[in-house]
Amino acid sequence: MTHRRLASLCLVLIAVAAGAAAPLLAQNAAPYTVVESGKRFARLQEAVDAIGGGMGTIRVAPGTWGDCAVQTAGDVLYQAAEPGQATFAGTTCEGKAALVLRGRSARVDGLVFANMAVGDGNGAGIRLEKGNLAVSQAWFRDSQQGILTAGDPAGTITVDKSTFTRLGTCEYSGGCAHGLYIGDYGALTVTRSRFEQGRGGHYLKSRAARVAVLDNSFDDSAGRGTNYMIDLSNGATGRIAGNWMVQGRDKENHSAFIAIAAEGKWHPSAGLAIEGNDARFAPGVTWSSVFVADWSGDALRIGDNALGKGLTRFEKR
Repeated sequence: MTHRRLASLCLVLIAVAAGAAAPLLAQNAAPYTVVESGKRFARLQEAVDAIGGGMGTIRVAPGTWGDCAVQTAGDVLYQAAEPGQATFAGTTCEGKAALVLRGRSARVDGLVFANMAVGDGNGAGIRLEKGNLAVSQAWFRDSQQGILTAGDPAGTITVDKSTFTRLGTCEYSGGCAHGLYIGDYGALTVTRSRFEQGRGGHYLKSRAARVAVLDNSFDDSAGRGTNYMIDLSNGATGRIAGNWMVQGRDKENHSAFIAIAAEGKWHPSAGLAIEGNDARFAPGVTWSSVFVADWSGDALRIGDNALGKGLTRFEKR
């Protein structure tokens, strides 16, 4: 082959390669697709605004995105194109969270939220201010909070198959942050999720009137300066069942695994069922503790639970 032909072939190959790369580059420049219209956007807020007060799905391309958005209306599904491969990292809107939600409803599926920190210590992957929320297959890690909500007594929140890792802090004057903090909502359901390696506060803190905390794991064995596994701060009815809990050695407060109405009784707790759980201490823990500590005075329904050595079933406080 002559040098001229070889040079021509190289130019052809470069052109083909450039043509093949162009769609990928364009897609990376516009990682958010509104599925219903097929339109792509460079910024998450542009995609949210395109849906407006309607219903729509925003599909997020794989990658790590320093981006955030505020949803003020409508019903939006935020969905990873490949579960676990799309990460929002280190950027918050309104000094609050990667997703600040105050529309009618939001769903989050397959996304990762990492490294959220703000000046008041409440940096979160999701800040929910009103409306319904459903989260599935999400991972919240290395932040001040995972999910933080205001109150909406008519609203419901569900979390399924999600992981909360290295969250929480008590280093700010405004009080502790937590892995999952729910305000005065109507109902909270948390299922098949994992809470681990807390960095302060509680793993799950809720002021919701009704709860279902089912089939989760709370692994505090590598926690630092943590408090309760489950804190129903103002009481609740519902069910806590099928959970696996291990209390670790580095605690700010090791006096209980589950606390009921420790901050005042807003909601009745009569009939709250706590059953079928497995709770114990990590190796090397030498103190004793209480599985359920109750400030409500209501008649709880505590069934059979597998409790490790040194763990008392119930204590009225």
